[in-house]
Amino acid sequence: MPRRTLLLLTAALLSATLAGCADGTSSAPAATRSTDADRAPGTGRRASADPEQTLHLAEQLLIKKCMEKRGYRYWVEDRPAAGGANRFPYVVDDPAWAARHGYGTDLYRERQQQALRDPNQRYFRSMPADRAPELVSALNGAEPKGLSARLPNGVQVTHSDQGCVAEAERALYKDLPAWFRATRVTDSLSGVRVNSVLTDKRYLAAVAPWARCMREKGYTYPTPAGARAAATRPDQAWPHAKEVRLASAEAACAGKTGLASVAKALDTEYRAELRRRYPAPTADLDRLRREALPRARAIVAHGD
Repeated sequence: MPRRTLLLLTAALLSATLAGCADGTSSAPAATRSTDADRAPGTGRRASADPEQTLHLAEQLLIKKCMEKRGYRYWVEDRPAAGGANRFPYVVDDPAWAARHGYGTDLYRERQQQALRDPNQRYFRSMPADRAPELVSALNGAEPKGLSARLPNGVQVTHSDQGCVAEAERALYKDLPAWFRATRVTDSLSGVRVNSVLTDKRYLAAVAPWARCMREKGYTYPTPAGARAAATRPDQAWPHAKEVRLASAEAACAGKTGLASVAKALDTEYRAELRRRYPAPTADLDRLRREALPRARAIVAHGD
């Protein structure tokens, strides 16, 4: 079964807009602390001081309630963690993270194993063949109709306004069409921003001294992307220690040559520029999240 089908089943992709917001980040959100008083009743999950985590948990609880009303089982999903490529889109610049994870292939393999153990996916695989499509329709809607958004590149994307994911988002954010447009457009802007940085002449100029630094360490990759691609080829897995050495050299050179600082400054610059060029989607997303947060906190508090 295609991996995308399973991911759609567990709503990980459909909820990913909560994990990676319109602005995008080059580092994962900081962990937050919680107490037993913050635990959502019956879920084993805790509410969080992080608004994004609270929104995600509330949406999952609503999906669970909806699916159970339709006669299916559903287990609350954790918010997807940022992988190495999403965390460091320009250059690995965290020596401590590199020393532990390299480029993050260990985390990727761990997520693959978790997916095999995921109760929602096991439940889906256990369904009779004639009932599995009904389960997917209950979650995601039968057809991609009812919601649409035109991305900055002109592509029109659509999704069903039915199903438990849509029902949960409608309950949480109220204006479901506006939520769909805001999340899809701002998600696409993250890719635009990253590409703008990677092709900016200032970034390319800063890569040259980074490449010289890497050569001094015995590596001849002309760009950080080239180094990552070599270490993360799916058909030629590197030993973890070898991957860590390369990523650690990349991080050290990123700091030493200033590439990390240049990338961060350009990321900030293009983020602001895209907000100015596309004010409505980003403003709508901020507003919808802000208005939904009290509802999310109430949902988590009651565990419903």
